Amino acid sequence: MRTALVFLGLVAATAASAAECRQDRAIYADRDGGYELTFEPVGSSAAATSHHFKLKVLSSKTVLDGIVMPGDDPVRSNGMVMHNCPEGDVTGEEIAACTVWEGVIYVLDGAGDAAVLPEEGAKAAETLLLAGFGPSLRYSTLWDEGKAKVAPWDVFKRKGCAA
Repeated sequence: MRTALVFLGLVAATAASAAECRQDRAIYADRDGGYELTFEPVGSSAAATSHHFKLKVLSSKTVLDGIVMPGDDPVRSNGMVMHNCPEGDVTGEEIAACTVWEGVIYVLDGAGDAAVLPEEGAKAAETLLLAGFGPSLRYSTLWDEGKAKVAPWDVFKRKGCAA
């Protein structure tokens, strides 16, 4: 009986912590489980970006870097996914060459309505739509190099929360 109570307590605590997950700790997966998107803190209130994330191609262990830059008029969560970008003082051409996807990240609610990505410390969204991500990846150099073999759906559902 005591073991069952401890187990129920752990399940309840896990469910509560999942419900309280902040956006900067949220972990998402595509429908087929081939890709994992993990948000991480930006680390500076002065940054031009509002969110940072890593996107893993699980079949090849390739890790892509992602950022979100808030747009206004109209308000949007403008995302970019990049692979092996040079660091430091780089040109727009160099950034374009290493960009795998650029588009809007939408939050989808249970009714199918779209919204912008919650702020870093806010409650994490349950479902994300990276508009056009799958086709963009399919026609990127990652595909040509064999680092991605299955194009993901554009929808990612929250599967957990980083500690």
